[in-house]
Amino acid sequence: MEVNSLFTFFAALVISMAIIPLAIRWAPHLGMLDYPDARKVHTSPIPRAGGVGIVLGALIPILLWTPSDPAVRAYLFGSLVLLVFGMWDDAKSLGHRIKFFGQFIAAVTVVYYGDVYIETMPFMDVVQLPDYFAKPFTVFAIIGMINALNVSDGLDGLAGGLSILSLSCIAYLASQADGDVTIVIVLATLGGALGFLRYNTYPARVFMGDGGSQFLGFTLGFLAVFLTQKVNSALSPALPLLFLGLPIVDILAAIAQRVYYNISPFVATKHHIHHRLLELGFDHYEAVVIIYSVHTLFVVSAILLSYEQDWLIISLYLGTCAALLLSLFIAVHKGWRAHQSRATSGLTKAINALRERRIFRIAPIGYVKIAIPIFLVAVGLWADRIPYDFGIISMVLLSIVLWHMLFRAGKDSMVLHTVHYVTAAFVVYLQTINIDSGKPILDTMEIAYFVMLAVAVGLVIRYGKENQFRTTPMDYLVILIVVLTGILLHSVPDVAAIGLMAVKLIIVFYGCEIIITHTKGRWSTLNISSLLTLSALAVRGLL
Repeated sequence: MEVNSLFTFFAALVISMAIIPLAIRWAPHLGMLDYPDARKVHTSPIPRAGGVGIVLGALIPILLWTPSDPAVRAYLFGSLVLLVFGMWDDAKSLGHRIKFFGQFIAAVTVVYYGDVYIETMPFMDVVQLPDYFAKPFTVFAIIGMINALNVSDGLDGLAGGLSILSLSCIAYLASQADGDVTIVIVLATLGGALGFLRYNTYPARVFMGDGGSQFLGFTLGFLAVFLTQKVNSALSPALPLLFLGLPIVDILAAIAQRVYYNISPFVATKHHIHHRLLELGFDHYEAVVIIYSVHTLFVVSAILLSYEQDWLIISLYLGTCAALLLSLFIAVHKGWRAHQSRATSGLTKAINALRERRIFRIAPIGYVKIAIPIFLVAVGLWADRIPYDFGIISMVLLSIVLWHMLFRAGKDSMVLHTVHYVTAAFVVYLQTINIDSGKPILDTMEIAYFVMLAVAVGLVIRYGKENQFRTTPMDYLVILIVVLTGILLHSVPDVAAIGLMAVKLIIVFYGCEIIITHTKGRWSTLNISSLLTLSALAVRGLL
C-alpha cells in the first residue's frame, strides 16, 4: 500500500470529521433541517448538512494527490456543482426540475469534457457504440445513478454504507489493473463517507442531505464508467449492475409501482425496499443490516465474476433482485411479521446472569486500557524506517494533542478522537510493514496479543452497558469489509500484509473507542500514549 494512498484516506477522514460538527451547528441557521413527515422514520428535526463534510473531505485530498487531467477536472467540477445544488435543495426544497438541471450539468461535463462515456454494452463486445448514442446514454445513466443513491438515503447509515461497499469493490478491481487515479478517488471518498457515517448511524445526529447523496451517486456512476471503459476494458460491461447493486433495482421498482398506482415518478413514496422491511416489522438496525448483506452478495459476486460472460452476470443480478422483490411482496401480502415471539432463551438468560458479575464487566475493559497504550508506545519506539511524511504528520498531530490537553481538558473532542485513530493506524501500519522479528516466539506473542485483545473488545461490545458502548450497523459494515479484505488479499503475495493489517486495524480501532468511551480527563491512558507515540514518530521520522 502506497503511503500517499494512506494519506489520501486519512486526510479525507479527518477533514470530514472536523467539518461535520461545524455543519451541524450552522444547519439550523441556514435552514438545512430535515423535518419529520408521514414518509420519514425520524420524529424530530435533524440537520441535513453532512454532505458538506463528505464532499470537501473527499475533494481536498483528490486535489492534492491526483494528477490533473480532463477526466479528473470534470469530476471535481461536477462534484462541486452537485454540492451547490444539493445544499440549495437541502435549504429550500427545490423542485425536481432544478435538481435535474444541476445533475445534467455535472454529467454532461464528465462525458463531453472529461471524455468519460460508455463505449461498449453487454453482448456487444466487438461493437463500439457511436458517439451520438453513447454520450447521451452515459449522461442518462449517470443521472440515473445519482438519483438511485439519493432515494436510497431513507434510513440512518444506509446510503453511506451502500456507497462504502460499492467503493471498496471498485478499489479492489482497480488495483488489479493499476488504476491509480481510480484508487485515489475511491480512498478519498471512502474517508469522507466514513467520517460522516459515525454521526449518521442510528439514531443519527446528521443526515447527508442531497449534497452528500448526489455526490456519492455521481462518484459511483463516474467510477463505474471510468473503471470498465478506461481503466480495465477487459471487465464485463455488465459488471456495474453487480457492484452498484441494490440502489438500481430499488429505484426502478419504486418508479414502476408509482406508475402502476398512477403516481408521478418524481413524487417521494414509501415504495422502497427499506420501507417494505420496516413494514414487515424489522427494526431500524435489522433493516439496514439486511440491505447491507444483500448488497454485499452483489459486491462479492462482482469480484468473483469480473471476467465472466455478460449473460451470467445479468442473470445473477436479475434473478437475485426478482427473488428479493418477490419475497417482500409475498411477505407483505401474507401478513408475515418479524419478531412475533420475544421469549428469552435459556442460553440468553445464562449469559445475562454471567454479565452481571463484576469481574466479567471490568476485566476486559481493564485489559483494553492497558494493552492498547503499551502497543502504541512500543511500536513507536521499536519500529525502524519511519517515513519522513509520517514524521511531519506526527508533528502536526502532536500539536493538536498538546493543544487539547492544555486548553480543552475535560471537553469532548471529535478531532482529538480522530487523532487517536490516525495514530493507531500509523502504528498498525508500521508494526505490520516495518517490524519483522524473524523469531517464532515473538510471532506467537503477537498472535496471542491480538487474539486476547479481540476477545476483550468483543466482550465489552457484546456485554458492556448499553450507555457505554453501543454497536451500530456501521460496526457490522466495517467488520464485514475487513473480513472480505483479508480473504481477498490473502492470496496476493505482494499485498497479503494489507489484509492482515486491516484485521489488526479494526481490533485496535475498537479498542481505542472503548478507552475513549470509558475514560474522561486530560490524563487518560490513551491521551498519554498518543502523546508519547507521536513524539517518538515525529522525532525519529524527521531526524
